[in-house]
Amino acid sequence: MRPGQGLAPGAGPGPGAGGCGARERGRDGGLPGPAPGSRLPAPGALPAFVVPHSHMDVGWVHTVQESMHAYAANVYTSVTEELNTGKQRKFIAVEQEFFRLWWSRVATDTQKHQVHQLVKEGRLEFIIGGQVMHDEAVTHIDDQILQLTEGHGFLYETFGIRPRFSWHVDPFGASAATPTLFVLAGFNAHLISRIDYDLKEDMQKAKKLQFVWRGSPSLAESQEIFTHVMDQYSYCTPSHIPFSNRSGFYWNGIAMFPDSPKDGMYPNMSVPVTDASLSLYAQTMVANIKMRAAWFRTQDVVWPWGCDKQFFNSSVQFANMDPLLAYINNHSEEFGVTVEYATLDDYFRAIHDRDITWSIQNQRDFLPYSTG
Repeated sequence: MRPGQGLAPGAGPGPGAGGCGARERGRDGGLPGPAPGSRLPAPGALPAFVVPHSHMDVGWVHTVQESMHAYAANVYTSVTEELNTGKQRKFIAVEQEFFRLWWSRVATDTQKHQVHQLVKEGRLEFIIGGQVMHDEAVTHIDDQILQLTEGHGFLYETFGIRPRFSWHVDPFGASAATPTLFVLAGFNAHLISRIDYDLKEDMQKAKKLQFVWRGSPSLAESQEIFTHVMDQYSYCTPSHIPFSNRSGFYWNGIAMFPDSPKDGMYPNMSVPVTDASLSLYAQTMVANIKMRAAWFRTQDVVWPWGCDKQFFNSSVQFANMDPLLAYINNHSEEFGVTVEYATLDDYFRAIHDRDITWSIQNQRDFLPYSTG
């Protein structure tokens, strides 16, 4: 059976969004169709979608003002610059609290024009679009709707867009109310991570990390959404690399509070990509991609590149990742993998094209949450 046609790119919320309307049920939950001119991966190679991102907690440990000063403002300033420098580069922006502060207090007119162009090109993609990534265990539904509406209103007024995907990777547990809310907000697909560790391991082994979620017992299939559960590496890049005692793929290091180091040397900066380390990095990345591919039904691998408070120096990040991706692609026959910078739109389009019938998840919650 073929998947449904999906929600047309750019369509807004309302009846028919996120898996509603005259579509075959239980197939893709409203995933978008193929992008015009999208390229196909090399025959037999695993396509990996490298998604640059920065997880930016609002009010966790540090205040919003402290975070803006220490790293958050630099994320959007440097990402904007680097995406304009390299046309193959992409980035997803999640929490609106920090972006809106940057937009109103830091961004220049030139930077604002550049952001508009990046959004138009699909290289900067806003995900979720709420002020925060809301908790799912104890928050009231009216507060969830309020903060989502506020963020979406800003994005629509500023860029004329509405987010179409979630990236709910850090709430401690996943409530069935959330996918229902996101369908009503016009989302096409839902991405989560923190569920019970034993359950996640079982789902990995059975290749059941992706499904169509019908979160509401009363709305059922009229409000369903394709859902992707992150594997055991969650939303962060694998931190261990076998050839170094430092973390891997975090070339800008770890953000420092309250002030940035004057010499620009941050803690735990990854070993740079050089002629000596390039092959080692490639082997490490390819091995991780292949490991993750074994846990899913399709060959397509979403490979989050980032973690908490990353990309405050996007220049050093992309300067190291660019040659690494090029090296892997130049040796794709040897590695059996191709890699590209991507947004969630790129990844979910590829999943849609696979023509798979997905299992149905009913209104069950992924609560309580346990990490072992």
